[in-house]
Amino acid sequence: MNTQIKDAPEKVSPQHEVIIIGAGVAGIYQLYRLKELKVDAVVLEAAGGLGGTWYHNRYPGCRFDSESYTYGFSFSKELLDEWHWKERFSGQPENLRYLTHVAHKFDLRKHMQFNAKVASAHYDEISDIWRVHLADGRDLTSRFLITGLGLLSAPTLPKLADMDSFKGPSFHTYYWPHEPIDLRGKRVAVIGTGATGVQVIAEIADKVGDLTVFQRRPNWCAPLNNGPISEAEMADIRKRYDQIFETCLRTPGGFEHEPDRRGFYEVSREERIALWDRLYGEPGFGIWLCNFREIFTDEVANAEFSEYIAGRIRARIKDPVLAEKLIPKDHGFGIQRVPLETRYYEAYNRENVHLVDIRETPIERITPTGLKTTAAEYEFDVIIYATGFDAITGSFDRIDIRGVGGQRLSDKWADGPVTFLGMQVHGFPNFITIAGPQSGSASTNFPRGIEVGVDWVMRVLKYTWEHKYTRVEPTPEAEERWTRHVANMYSTMLMRKAKGWFTGYNSNVAGHEAGKIRHLVYNGGSPKYRATITQVADEDFKGMVFR
Repeated sequence: MNTQIKDAPEKVSPQHEVIIIGAGVAGIYQLYRLKELKVDAVVLEAAGGLGGTWYHNRYPGCRFDSESYTYGFSFSKELLDEWHWKERFSGQPENLRYLTHVAHKFDLRKHMQFNAKVASAHYDEISDIWRVHLADGRDLTSRFLITGLGLLSAPTLPKLADMDSFKGPSFHTYYWPHEPIDLRGKRVAVIGTGATGVQVIAEIADKVGDLTVFQRRPNWCAPLNNGPISEAEMADIRKRYDQIFETCLRTPGGFEHEPDRRGFYEVSREERIALWDRLYGEPGFGIWLCNFREIFTDEVANAEFSEYIAGRIRARIKDPVLAEKLIPKDHGFGIQRVPLETRYYEAYNRENVHLVDIRETPIERITPTGLKTTAAEYEFDVIIYATGFDAITGSFDRIDIRGVGGQRLSDKWADGPVTFLGMQVHGFPNFITIAGPQSGSASTNFPRGIEVGVDWVMRVLKYTWEHKYTRVEPTPEAEERWTRHVANMYSTMLMRKAKGWFTGYNSNVAGHEAGKIRHLVYNGGSPKYRATITQVADEDFKGMVFR
């Protein structure tokens, strides 16, 4: 007897082998590696052009805090030989020109779609493909979905009443107008003193008519000590690129800065002060990353060093009462990311610059002409919100990403991210996060971490293609082990007590206020992370299931 069987749903082939979300540093390098193999890949970018953070952040003072020559891509000797970084810490316009040059040189732009905002990405279990829906109504499919979403690409505004009532220009620094905005003689408010606020305040203080800074909590800052790179110095850098990148691979943060291997308590206080005096005058993160390792783990050592930095701040500000307001009292130096500054503290010595401590006099509301605190009403021509980001996971939460059984990624990560190696998630096959939470990219010199991550991703993809698999994801056990390992790494660090984006703190995001720590970054250092993911690949991707 014949029994009629209902036809099974038909499998469909994807339009593309790989879809990459984001045309920043990560997306550009991932696309380059795929095009080397002539893989059908497309980049979807929500913005009107490539560059990621360097496309959006056009505010005055925006620049690298990585040494320029350690930030650029290392994959092409020809590219390294032809590009001249003009400053030790390059500014936004030059950085965008660099990334545009890279895309043009390697003919990558034709594989990028701009103004292509991804609204949703749902995994199709029948066909083992990702169905991607764009905000413009289009639908695309791919075998693999790779995210190159920026760590700080989900800007957050404060929760203030009547924000739309202000009649003048107002914007988050991430959305600084592309057209020049004339601040000369203007009354300007800057709300926020994080890394972005520090750069903006220092840059515009001597250009505006009057500047009022609204600070909730101060950050520890250190001098950037920027300067030009001459032709002769750049020629020397080109000769040393192999050595420079080798050093970056060796250091925990992916910079040229290596920690002092001596024990904090093994040297005299005089020797410690001598080291700190030298580092304070040198360029970049040396004052943070060339320091004694105990400042990250030992409260007594951190307190001594923090008091040293406090003394340097006091020496730069004329008003001692104001100086105390700019010195953090709720955390020590270096246990959250350190903003690097140029004449930031000196800006407060100017008669046209004023600081308002909104812990003492909170902002009540925005008004048509400015804003009102509990103590006074202020009039402004421009309001600038330097109020931070929903770091690392925020850009994922803004896309409706669903895996097996329709599970939402935002639900799975509601109490904090769970990942395998920071690059894969169980229940979300063929989904790879090259700059995701708990990856090596989130806590290191970004392009150095990106190149390591993308190179590993290529090993995964090649293994999949060579064995003719169509689906790969980590096991729940492997995911649980990695997530627990990342959490355990926090337990030894003073960072666990900080209210910074490394711990997921952002008072402008519901559920991210002080309290529960979100383990967003990997604290084991770049060499250990690279060794771990390499071992996974060498052992035929232990902890991952292919089929």
